[in-house]
Amino acid sequence: MLNTRVLVVDDSVVIRRILTEELSGVPGIGVVDCAATGQIALAKMNQVTPDVVILDVEMPEMDGLAILVALRKNYPRLPVIMFSAVTERGASATLDALTLGATDYFTKPSGPGGIEESRRVIREELAPAIGQLCAPKKTVTQSSSQPTLFGPAPGSRGSRVDVVVIGASTGGPNALTEIFSELPRDLPVPILIVQHMLPLFTRYLADRITTVTKVQVDEATSGAVVRPGRVLIAPGDFHMVVERDGTQIRAKLHQEPPENSCRPAADTLFRSAARVYGAGVLAVVLTGMGQDALRGCEVVRAAGGQIIVQDQETSVVWGMPGFVAKAGLADEVLPQSLIANGIVSRVRAAGGQK
Repeated sequence: MLNTRVLVVDDSVVIRRILTEELSGVPGIGVVDCAATGQIALAKMNQVTPDVVILDVEMPEMDGLAILVALRKNYPRLPVIMFSAVTERGASATLDALTLGATDYFTKPSGPGGIEESRRVIREELAPAIGQLCAPKKTVTQSSSQPTLFGPAPGSRGSRVDVVVIGASTGGPNALTEIFSELPRDLPVPILIVQHMLPLFTRYLADRITTVTKVQVDEATSGAVVRPGRVLIAPGDFHMVVERDGTQIRAKLHQEPPENSCRPAADTLFRSAARVYGAGVLAVVLTGMGQDALRGCEVVRAAGGQIIVQDQETSVVWGMPGFVAKAGLADEVLPQSLIANGIVSRVRAAGGQK
């Protein structure tokens, strides 16, 4: 039985064929139609009524960004997944697409073996993402305007907040941009971010957040000093940890095996932060697939730290935050619009790092 109907929009005959072959082999998923141009895709929307659109970025006449804008006018909640090449231009355009409302992105491998690698990406990464994005959501019990408390209120543990660590995946770039637009420039603690992204994309994301918010965000380099007011994001394909170096704390990067199929992984960062900062960790888990951050939050909780997770209603996928909330580890479950305030209130209530 076909549960999820996919419309493929790509000017490449080869890519359309590969996507159709691979997705049609996944139970419950099928490509109901393809379009070689944006105009054709938009004309077919009412005819094929897709559950998800897979959209190329670089296309003639009407590029993927223009198609996305047109789709969002009439289909604001329809999952749209960008499928683009890993190039400087492609990475920048993909970040633009996420800002304009794209749900997620995957990259087309190039070079020798690119076709077979594309097939693997479609089978092992894209297809599971489609399944999660199109899965029926259970009824959300908490209000999108009122926080759900799972633990102590801000500051009630009496511990300082010395560092904020954030983990995010699907939907994370937009969530991070909104949250940082509401954070004060002088927040007296460092912030460390793991966003599941490929190399090159994380640098563009850091630049994008800096451009549209009050806060300077830098892609981390190994040995960078972690200090109050500084924001570092782990570069794609590198785990980021923190280590004490005399009187300073530094970020370190390494390429040990992926955790939860992710590198960087939030678990890796969260565990190291708990070792260095103890009860001074405030962990924030945002929208994303999978359960990365769950084990790290267990370590943060055991060390006496605090945990905020994004609620289901405002998450693109309630995987990462959902696992933490369901495990009873979260102090608060907040809608995206209240997370910045949640961070600030906990830092200030607990005294923060000076």
